[in-house]
Formats: sequence, structure tokens, C-alpha cells
Amino acid sequence: MLASFLIGLVGGQRAMTPLAAVAIAAARDELPVDNGAPRLLSNPVVAAGALALAIGEMAGDKQKTAPNRVVAIGLAARFVTSAIAGAALVPRRQRWLGAAVGGVTAVVASYPGWRARMAAIPGYGQTPTGFVEDAAVLGGAVAIVRSHAA
Repeated sequence: MLASFLIGLVGGQRAMTPLAAVAIAAARDELPVDNGAPRLLSNPVVAAGALALAIGEMAGDKQKTAPNRVVAIGLAARFVTSAIAGAALVPRRQRWLGAAVGGVTAVVASYPGWRARMAAIPGYGQTPTGFVEDAAVLGGAVAIVRSHAA
């Protein structure tokens, strides 16, 4: 369940990165055999689409017009994508618990992440703080998924 919690922390900062990380691992057949990932997640087209959305989200985050991550649609997206990712990182028999842990953690983690970013922007700017956050999110997602590779 630790992996579901950790991927939820990542999802609180970027909605699409956890989904992209587990979709790529599933498409490469790198998730444990008895994982709780939906079968569709292992489709290479789904993995490519999730990756494209994650890249788009990271690029859009640097724009001054980017919405706050704590708006309702942002929180809903974080819950859903982190729930899917959380389920993919636990055994099939625990997928609903993994989904709940990943999704709820993402929603809760959105708030302190948002507050920290808002506090850093006046001193460092939107783009630099976004790149630092992207690096932490990407590194975290890759490390979490790789630690659960088959």
C-alpha cells in the first residue's frame, strides 16, 4: 500500500504523471504479474496518450493562465488518475484499497503542494518553480514504479 500512497503524493502535484508512469510500465510488461491495473492500461496507444497528456500538463503548468490544481476539476482528475495508478501498484485482490489510497492521497496532497508552489512563485517565478516541481514529480513517479517492476 506504500506505493499507492506515494504515487498519490505525486498525483497531488501533477494529475497525469502517475497514470503515464504506470501505463508505460504496463505497456512494457514491467508491472508485477498479479497487479490491479485495468487491462486497457497495457495498450501502447493508451500509454502514449497518457504520456502526451502528462507532457502537455507539465507544459501548461508554466503558463500564467494555468488553473490552480485545487479547483474541482483538477482535484477530480487527480483522484481518478491516482486511483488507477494506485490500483496498478498493488496485487489484484487489493486493487480497490490501492485505488482509494492513491486517489485520496492525491486530493489531500494537492493542497500543501499548491501552497508551497504559491509561496515560492513570488521569489523564483512560475516557470522555474514549475520545472523544479516537474523534476521532483517525474523522478518520484519513475522511482515508485520501478521499485514495483516485475
